[in-house]
Amino acid sequence: MDIAPDMAAGEEDVCAPYLAKLPITGAAVTLFGGATAETLVSASDELAARLDELQFNLGEGPRWRAHKTRLPVLVPDAQSTAGDEWPMFHQAIAGTDAAALFVFPLTVGAVDLGVVELYHSVRGNLSRSDRSMAAVLAGQTSWYLLRKILTLRSPDTDPALEPALMSRREIHQATGMVLAQSGATASESLLMLRAYAFANDLTLKETAAAVLEGRLSFDTGNGGPGGPVLQ
Repeated sequence: MDIAPDMAAGEEDVCAPYLAKLPITGAAVTLFGGATAETLVSASDELAARLDELQFNLGEGPRWRAHKTRLPVLVPDAQSTAGDEWPMFHQAIAGTDAAALFVFPLTVGAVDLGVVELYHSVRGNLSRSDRSMAAVLAGQTSWYLLRKILTLRSPDTDPALEPALMSRREIHQATGMVLAQSGATASESLLMLRAYAFANDLTLKETAAAVLEGRLSFDTGNGGPGGPVLQ
C-alpha cells in the first residue's frame, strides 16, 4: 500500500499520540484533496493500513461519513453493527481484530484535510474524556499536516517531490478516462471503477491500471451487453 513517509517521519509520528493517550490498538491517518489526494500518511500497523485501504477500495465505511459530516463516527461493535450501514466493509473485516472503530475528521476551519482512523481489538465505546482527547489530538494533527502541506511545492511543478505523495493519482486519471468513455459524472465514474474492482476481486489500483493501459474500457460500445471486459 502507498504511504507518504516524509509526511510522517519528520518531527513527529502522527499516529503515536493516539496510541499513547487513548485505549486503542491501532491508528491510521489519511489525507484527502489537493496534491495529496487520497494519501495514507501513516499507519501504526498492517491492520490499520488495511482498514484504510478497504474503505478506499469499497467506497464505504465510517471514514466516508466522518469526512462528509465533519463529525466523529464511533462504531463500538464493528463486527456486529457495521453491516447495517456498510455491508461490503463489514464483510471484509469479519474475523479481524477490528472490534471497534473510531474515525475523527481532520479539519482546520473550513478546510477538510482527511481523517484519523482508530481501531481497538476490544469492543466498547470511547469514554467522554477519551473522545475529548481524540478530538484534541485530531486538531493537533490537522494543524501539523496543514503546515507540512503548505511547505511542499505542487507535484505538477516539482518532479523531485516524494513520489509517494502522488499515490492514487492513477486512480483519479483512470476516473477521468472512465468519465470520457461512459459519459457519466466524475463521482459515478469512480463508483463504476470501485464496483468493477469489488465484483472481480481486484484492488481499485489494479482496475485503474487496466484502464490506463487500455486493457479495460467502460465504453458501452466496447463493453458489450455484459459491461466492461478486462483484457
